[in-house]
Amino acid sequence: MNRSEIVAAVVRAVGEVLQREVPDVTEDTRLFDDLQLDSTSILELLMAVEDTMVVEIDPEGLDMDSFRTIGTLVDYLQGLVDLVSTGNAG
Repeated sequence: MNRSEIVAAVVRAVGEVLQREVPDVTEDTRLFDDLQLDSTSILELLMAVEDTMVVEIDPEGLDMDSFRTIGTLVDYLQGLVDLVSTGNAG
């Protein structure tokens, strides 16, 4: 998956969690401040992303910096996708 595909997957997942369209979301959109996500909705978001993408997210390995914005979450997910695609996962 390339970056734009990951961004699209995250935006779709955000829409699922919020149960509404989120047309104005960009990579600079802040998950907590702009979208009012909380810790429970972040977990829902991660599950939705796992369902959409071929990655398994380890909650123990997560850093709060990965959840500042859509872009930082995409950076984290891009790293997972790169690991899976090179066969270095787990």
